[in-house]
Amino acid sequence: MTFSDPPRRPRGESIVPMINVVFLLLIFFLMTSRLTPPEPFPVTPPTASEGAEADDTTTLYLSSEGEAGLRDLRGAAAIEAFVAENRGRDGIAQLRADATTEAAAVARALRELTEAGLADVALVVAPQ
Repeated sequence: MTFSDPPRRPRGESIVPMINVVFLLLIFFLMTSRLTPPEPFPVTPPTASEGAEADDTTTLYLSSEGEAGLRDLRGAAAIEAFVAENRGRDGIAQLRADATTEAAAVARALRELTEAGLADVALVVAPQ
């Protein structure tokens, strides 16, 4: 009579190291990506032949009807929040107006921003 141990099945490869690598990659991409809030409404900026690259600051959106928007805020509340976020911050505040917005509405928005204490605002345009 032989009392030898039964033959063992070969052990399969562990999937734990692969899961660790996937989670490390996920964390890496989440930490290095920059998530931006969605535009409050679709805006097609006007085109220009010359200009500088836009800074990385908060952007106030102006719809084709002349309504100001910042994240989920609209109108005067959006302008107040925009001024509060950009007051004392480095960089030029940005106004992104739709290409079909009347010039009077853009001028009115710029006047409201100036009266609220924001002296330097750049109008964002798309390159031609």
